[in-house]
Amino acid sequence: MAIIPIFIPHAGCPHQCVFCNQKTISGQQTASAAAVQQQIERYLQWIRPGLSNEAAFYGGSFTGLSAALQTELFQPVDELLAKGIIGSVRLSTRPDYIDAARLELLKEHGVKIVELGVQSLDDTVLAAAGRGHQAAEVGRAVALLKQYGFEAGLQLMVGMPGQSFASVRDTVEQVLRLNPAIARIYPLLVIKGTPLETIYKRGAFEPLTLSEAVEQSAYVYSRLTQAGIKVIRIGLQADEELCSEGNIVAGPFHPSFGELVQSYLLYTELTPQLQKLLRQGADQIVIHCPRRLESKLRGLKNSNLRRWQQLAGQVPVMVKNAPGAEDVTISGRCDDE
Repeated sequence: MAIIPIFIPHAGCPHQCVFCNQKTISGQQTASAAAVQQQIERYLQWIRPGLSNEAAFYGGSFTGLSAALQTELFQPVDELLAKGIIGSVRLSTRPDYIDAARLELLKEHGVKIVELGVQSLDDTVLAAAGRGHQAAEVGRAVALLKQYGFEAGLQLMVGMPGQSFASVRDTVEQVLRLNPAIARIYPLLVIKGTPLETIYKRGAFEPLTLSEAVEQSAYVYSRLTQAGIKVIRIGLQADEELCSEGNIVAGPFHPSFGELVQSYLLYTELTPQLQKLLRQGADQIVIHCPRRLESKLRGLKNSNLRRWQQLAGQVPVMVKNAPGAEDVTISGRCDDE
């Protein structure tokens, strides 16, 4: 499966959220069929035609555009569908820009997945961010998407102004009741040229630390995936534009944020097992893992392994590859065994 990403920065959105500068995040400046075609051509040379491929519109609020402009932007994608180069389309929009007429238009152009920029389901947090919609509209939008046969996706944030960890947990419980097919999780960053930059510089907002963002994102990820909701991204794409000097003013950015979250989850999952083995008198502990999980298991610069070694004191803790294994396992050995 291949995805052709198409960015339409801030297009169709009547609001200026405090954290948003889509032109910086995407590197794109305009929304037009010509711009869509130009972006598609960058990827066509690498795409093997197939119905598992999809085109994905990112940025802005696609269904907030006029029907005429939506149709114009779909034209280059319609050609890909007709030629069998792709089999479906996904896009992102606002929850208050979902209704029957808009969804009928999307169905005509092969859209299968609609992601909603939700960020939070706490009305106080939404108001502080300038989102311009309330949590109730998310529920109505998800229900309508399901009624029309679309897969619904929700984009969530941690670290928003006025958002406590308790608010994040409450949002997760509401998301579980909505039961979307997919989700994305982003830590809030202070981006150059946003209202939040001004708020931050006058000392009225403090972003999460990296460790706080990892902990909160890990909680969201764990709860969603346990409920069968697929999390398709954790953290912003670390592209050239976003990472240009000065674009990220403050906040918990890391180019491998998703791996930090996965590593944190492995640490929290395995530590109680390691402690139990130590209490049982193990004089050696071995953590077996498939090669694909080894870097996440060890942690950034072996941080997880060092913490386990410190916890174990004089008891050696080792990580070993387990060929053919699917999951991580942990075992201990005593000399008298």
